[in-house]
Parts: sequence; C-alpha cells; structure tokens
Amino acid sequence: MFNTIFPKIHKEGYKFLAISILTTFIALFLSKFIGIILILITVWVYYFFRDPERYSINDDRYLVSPADGLITDISEKSGPEELSLENVTYTRVSVFMNIFNCHVNRIPTAGKVEEIYYKPGKFLNASLDKASEENERNYFKIRLSNGEEIIIVQIAGLIARRIVCEVEQDQDLKQGERIGMIRFGSRVDIYFKNKKVLAKLGQNVVAGESLLASD
Repeated sequence: MFNTIFPKIHKEGYKFLAISILTTFIALFLSKFIGIILILITVWVYYFFRDPERYSINDDRYLVSPADGLITDISEKSGPEELSLENVTYTRVSVFMNIFNCHVNRIPTAGKVEEIYYKPGKFLNASLDKASEENERNYFKIRLSNGEEIIIVQIAGLIARRIVCEVEQDQDLKQGERIGMIRFGSRVDIYFKNKKVLAKLGQNVVAGESLLASD
C-alpha cells in the first residue's frame, strides 16, 4: 500500500524534486498562497518522475506496451529510414504520454539490443504523425530469440526536452525491463511484424503490463 501511494522516483527526478522542495520552502515564508501552489507543483513533480514496479506476463509470444498512455495510432508503416528499414513494412503502434502519465519506458519482449540510434530534431506535439519524422528521437532495434526484430522509438514532444536511454548495444533484456524515459509529454512507437494486434485505438495502456500484440 505504501509503495502504491508513494512509489519510488526515477533518478532523473532527483534534481527537479530537490529544486521544487527548496523553492516551496522559501516561498512559504514569503506568501502562503504561492507556497500552497508550489506544494501542489512539488507533488506533481514527484508523481511525474514516479517509477513503480511493473509485472510483465513473461511470455515472449506477447508484446507488452513500452509506455504508459493512450494508443493514438495503429497502422501499417515503412520502417525507420534511420535504421535502413524504409523498404520493410511493419505494424506500428503509437502510445502518447501526457504530462500525468508515468514516463519510464520498458521493453515489450525479451531480446538483445542490436542497435541504438539517436537523432536530434524538433519539439512538435508528439501526438502528430509527423513527429515520428521531425522530432528529436531515439531508436532501438531489438533482436528477438526467433530471429525477428522489433523497433522501439522514443519521441520527444512539445514539452519534452530530454530523452534518456538506459541500455547499451548488445545488452540482453527481459520483457518489461526499463530502457529509459522521456521527460514531460512525449510518445513511444513500436514497430513489429507477424503478430496479431490485441490493443485498440484509444485504449489506455500500462508500460510493461498491457498486451499490445501476440503471435
């Protein structure tokens, strides 16, 4: 119960939380009204950077969601040009994270990180389709045990100004493990082939737990 109400926070949040607490403490001596507002902001900062434990199905026949948020797109798309996959057709599922979602990202299924590619870019609204081509983003190519690959793309949004990658190339990962986070509203895309989509457009999903697709 305690961990549910007060989950641990991601290390990226330490600095922001410390600044918020200090600013609130000072403001309370100057203005009670401003101090109360800053207390609410501090609570939001704490919950924005929350990093709760998640419990995956641990079954590689399924893909779990890489992010908390709303599914805004399910469509057939060419693979990312940045990974030389523009001539390959994938199913792409996009998960949009608003400023109230947990922003820690997780791997949808067990596999090896075959390639990581970071590309600087703009900070358009991440819910727009063109954000996948113009915004700052980070690509993961994951090789599965059956030889197939999935692609995960972290996409910075209108407010997000930093993509955090927490894994390395050639690293083996288990389903649901953390791969990084994006600070403030953003999006994560997952590309895959040869799987049946289980998720629905407009569905709210939970990283590491909600099922997106199956064999």
